Amino acid sequence: MRYEHLTGQVQAQAQLPDRQSAERALRGTLETLAERLPDGLADHLAAQLPEGAAESVERVTAAHEASPELRAHSRDHGERFDLTTFAGRIAWRTGTTEETALREAAAVLEVLDAAVSPELMHKLSTVLPRDIGGLLPESRAAGGPGA
Repeated sequence: MRYEHLTGQVQAQAQLPDRQSAERALRGTLETLAERLPDGLADHLAAQLPEGAAESVERVTAAHEASPELRAHSRDHGERFDLTTFAGRIAWRTGTTEETALREAAAVLEVLDAAVSPELMHKLSTVLPRDIGGLLPESRAAGGPGA
């Protein structure tokens, strides 16, 4: 899937007014998701995304690789945080409210479900805690460990 198509799908799914809003939602969600994922899984996600979207994931994993403290602390399992923190980080990155951030993140995850392999989405559903996993499309949301 091309980046323009991906952002167009996010714009339509989230009912956003323009492409810039869709890009903002996509970037904020992917960066925050990359913080929550183990490095290997984040790398797999980036590999299946078009270049413009993959950069958001790669930026976060590169920052963690450059920081010995972050690398040693969290990269085998990803940072541990819940839905409230997830929403707060996306809202901060996108300049929206937490409610808007969650609505837009759910739309981004819906689009990702169609853009990446089913195996990758299954892995995402198993590593995300239930509260964040609840943003995944219904067919995947039940897979989280609740951690």
